[in-house]
Amino acid sequence: MKRSEINSILKKDIEFAKKHKIYFPNFANWNKEDWQNLDERYREIVDNMLGWDVTDFGSGNFEKYGLVAFTFRNGNYNRKDLYPKPYCEKVLFLDEGQELPYHYHKLKEEDTINRGGGNLLIKVWNSVGNDLDRESPVTLKKDGEQLTVPAGTTIRLKPGESLTTTQGIYHKWNVEKNTGDVLVWEVSSTNDDKVDNYFYEKYPRIPKIEEDEEPYRVLFGDYDLLNLNFEKLDK
Repeated sequence: MKRSEINSILKKDIEFAKKHKIYFPNFANWNKEDWQNLDERYREIVDNMLGWDVTDFGSGNFEKYGLVAFTFRNGNYNRKDLYPKPYCEKVLFLDEGQELPYHYHKLKEEDTINRGGGNLLIKVWNSVGNDLDRESPVTLKKDGEQLTVPAGTTIRLKPGESLTTTQGIYHKWNVEKNTGDVLVWEVSSTNDDKVDNYFYEKYPRIPKIEEDEEPYRVLFGDYDLLNLNFEKLDK
């Protein structure tokens, strides 16, 4: 993806969030220089992948396959001594016509909540190995109601409705046609996008970025490329 494309996407979705009265912490607005001047007090943000994320899953077609997210808080599977939080909270943006491809998690259980805009469609299957189980029914919960549905069922979430998916359930997101972009909230157990996303087809989770302009907002995928001053905590 080009940085200019990412910048344009973020500007649009930040305005969409404002319309729904979603407010972000200070670090959501930091520029590249702000990040490079941090000290060890802010290590949790970087270690736990808090902040912005934009991906087209390597498709080169964000309008078809894409997602924008902001992670507010998260734990860390590898450093539970430092970061004992067992939960994660994020907001996600999905445009009408966009798809979040089939994937499942081995570690994370999540609640997907439609917070406003259009209707979110979630198609579900059980996993068998890394394949879709096309036979067995899927058991999950929608706003506290236990559902058992046939493999490949699509569940509609209208604004205010939510769905709980446990580990091992393949799920794919779409937006129902002619209902508009969707603002999604996710409340889950600890999230690690680098190791716990198992896509049915092989997609790169973090895109390669062509730097054709300066970042409007830094993404969590940029953190490793920044010169961050965390020496005190390392000693």
